[in-house]
Amino acid sequence: MLDIKWIRENKEEFNDLLLKRGVEVNTEEIIKLDEEKRQLITLVQEFQQAKNKKSKKLASLKGKASREFEDIKRDVEHINDKLAELGKSITNGDKLKEILDTVPNLPAPDVPYGVDESMNKFIRDFKKPIENKWAKEHFDLGLDLGMMDFEQTAKISGSRFVTLKGQLATLERALFNFMLDTHTTDFGFEEISPPTLVRPEAMYNTAQLPKLADESYITSDNKFRLIPTGEVPLTNMVADSILQREELPIRYVAYTNCYRSEAGSAGKDTRGMIRNHQFGKVELVTITTPEESEFEHEYMLNAAEEILKRLDIPYRVMLLCTGDMGFHAKKTYDIEVWLPGQNKYREISSISNCGDFQARRMRARYKEINAKETQFVHTLNGSGLAVGRTLVAVLENYQNEDGSITIPEVLVPYMNGRTVIRRS
Repeated sequence: MLDIKWIRENKEEFNDLLLKRGVEVNTEEIIKLDEEKRQLITLVQEFQQAKNKKSKKLASLKGKASREFEDIKRDVEHINDKLAELGKSITNGDKLKEILDTVPNLPAPDVPYGVDESMNKFIRDFKKPIENKWAKEHFDLGLDLGMMDFEQTAKISGSRFVTLKGQLATLERALFNFMLDTHTTDFGFEEISPPTLVRPEAMYNTAQLPKLADESYITSDNKFRLIPTGEVPLTNMVADSILQREELPIRYVAYTNCYRSEAGSAGKDTRGMIRNHQFGKVELVTITTPEESEFEHEYMLNAAEEILKRLDIPYRVMLLCTGDMGFHAKKTYDIEVWLPGQNKYREISSISNCGDFQARRMRARYKEINAKETQFVHTLNGSGLAVGRTLVAVLENYQNEDGSITIPEVLVPYMNGRTVIRRS
């Protein structure tokens, strides 16, 4: 959620930044609704002051039957009725909130303008990919090994699900354990094991609702949603909190299963593990100050990159343009891994700085040392990495002509010393 005071004072800049994201809003209506709401709040304060004054007078007359006592008592009852009415006017049918809930975050100054992913900016790469003419895609490799099942899984759960067997299941476990060990030991992230069912308020706090409601699953009683990303429970660890400056930055890491309906993705990546309804992900979340959020953004990016460097897999880093960023991000880096079976780069991680956009929704603040006032924290999140897509990258980059898979050196200890996966 954006700062309404900033919008009032910077109308033209607000409109220009939203247009860069391809979004138009009625700024005059926003300002008008805000003015009406502030007038209502002022009126409530005036009535509350009058009530307090009359209540004091009423207390001094208590036990004394008089016309004055009855008149003041009636006035207090009238004020209570008016306060209840004004309270409903403020909280019910809050059109201003409805509008602001659909307005995306504003791009940072160094985010390039663009309408789609073709206009993203190249930052750097690691290892130039070598074209491999005999390379197979991951699902063919997995099926040939007899360790990746789609057919029987479809009978159990439907399309866009997979079952891994034997050494591929072990490889998946090896990957997320390796990621967790790297992020906790070498980068100082605190490991968390969070729930994967959350209340709708938690989804709203991280801007998954209402904008992205169709992309997540909800329970039949409407009380819970399955998380589409570990970002949701991790970021909400500081919801409704006032943190002390010395506590920041807070860095969390978690491995979770995630669930997405993949609404609007019909026909895209229908085979394999690239776009499934259920997938594992190691998520990084940082809570920090406005002054340090840019540094933490680069720190998180480096942590995610380090996983691919140690796996020795080619990748590149792209800075997303205004038209390709997520709803809640002000700046996003994508890490794209090379897949020789597809002969192209595919996204494996998005690392986003959300500024105070989420913090305003979830009322997460901090207090500087010796300061009286509080400020909103900045929140950042990113995959470190998506485990399924990393498994895909390992299979395709470490495949051999005979269909076997060489285990990356850093994963051998997690594979009980095994160096190659072959069909049994």
